[in-house]
Amino acid sequence: MNQPFTHPYLPNTAPDVKQAMLDATGAASVAEFYADVPDELRLSRPLDLPAPFPAEQDLARHVRGLLAKNRSTEDRLSFLGHGTYQHYVPAVVDEVINRSEFLTAYAGEPYEDHGRFQALFQYQSLMAELLAMDVVNVPTYDGYQATATGLAMAGRITGRRRVLVASDVLPAKYSKVADFVRVHLDLEHVPTVNGTADAAAIAARLGTDVAAVWFETPSATGAVETALRAISDLAHEAGAIVVVGTDPIGYGVLTPPAEQGADIVTGDIQSLGLHQWYGGAHGGFIAVADDPTFIMEMPSRLFGLATTDVPGEVGFGDVAYERTSFAQREEGKEWVGTAAALWGIAAGVYLALMGPQGMADLGELLLARTRYAQQRLAAIPGVVLADGALHLREFTVNVARAGLTAQGVVEALRRDGIEPGVVVGEHTLLVCVTELTSQADIDRLAASLAGLATAADASTTPVTTATILEEQNA
Repeated sequence: MNQPFTHPYLPNTAPDVKQAMLDATGAASVAEFYADVPDELRLSRPLDLPAPFPAEQDLARHVRGLLAKNRSTEDRLSFLGHGTYQHYVPAVVDEVINRSEFLTAYAGEPYEDHGRFQALFQYQSLMAELLAMDVVNVPTYDGYQATATGLAMAGRITGRRRVLVASDVLPAKYSKVADFVRVHLDLEHVPTVNGTADAAAIAARLGTDVAAVWFETPSATGAVETALRAISDLAHEAGAIVVVGTDPIGYGVLTPPAEQGADIVTGDIQSLGLHQWYGGAHGGFIAVADDPTFIMEMPSRLFGLATTDVPGEVGFGDVAYERTSFAQREEGKEWVGTAAALWGIAAGVYLALMGPQGMADLGELLLARTRYAQQRLAAIPGVVLADGALHLREFTVNVARAGLTAQGVVEALRRDGIEPGVVVGEHTLLVCVTELTSQADIDRLAASLAGLATAADASTTPVTTATILEEQNA
């Protein structure tokens, strides 16, 4: 990292230029800028790259060879979720966003394009209707950033530091959020009970120093929060703001968080017409009521009807532009960040195609498929559901009593062309089903898992209920 090197195309790599930059910042070396990166995450060696290729076609062949090692979830029977989901993407969604006028702009969002502004305004309007909120932003980088920003907004509004984390959160999301807010906020996780928030424990921890109560619904295990209204009322009595991280895919049938007391609703739009690919296309949303207290704390762009230089004329453009870092620069409360506007257009097309009835039908199907999968797997001797909560799309099973490990299940079924889920504990597997998962697919998973359980060595060490509960609560 600190070895002298001048890149032929990057002027800032020249030694004298780098030294001038270090002098301006007061740093002794480039390494100081990476002080917050833990040692275990540092490579500490040169990248394992091949020697330069003499021709472009040689490089293309090499890259094709690397990509050929991938296997997509469309090539295998997949029950993988855990933050990136395999939902059906209507052909017209890809057709629209691959048009040159949408595809070629930076982040799908040039700064003077009223047609694109209108498309994003329509996306915002459709999302607001789905979420029962008034104001939704142009998509942020991803749902992790959106939730972190929602919590930061709560901290700025209340002037407080403590955040009670009421739900089970995806580890990757929790890590991203914690890193984003750690200078201003302190996260305190309140252990869940039977998969959902512990209202009594949250009430005991509420105080005048709590900035927000953070829910995830569905949670990291797919559990749907049913006590949101009651806990929101308690939080508001203490002067705290309720921030909900969610996936909008189920709100054709589920009651939106805004109608259960949520002040700020955040999440990811990947489920709405964006492919799973190899990690998904992601974009984050932040939704609030039509209240300047919240709107003026939103750092991202908002598109709506704005006046022009012609008296009486309006067009689509930025609303309350002065609150953004574009206008405030270093004085901004938070930076605008890289927008995922192209994905917003994709989600807008998807929602327009689905309509209220389509989203309701989809939500009912997801709930039914999830319950069917739970029943089929729980009927296998030794396979136990981790909790009794209502689940949407995802749930966890414990296979300890069947004499199996979660990793062992994955390795065995992978050989049969099945990705059975994500390992979240030694004996715990997170299983995901969507509208693309048929009843026959679920039956095939159940039959394969039952075969493993039957073949498991009966002489393995007996597993107690206490062992299972200890892993579920870890």
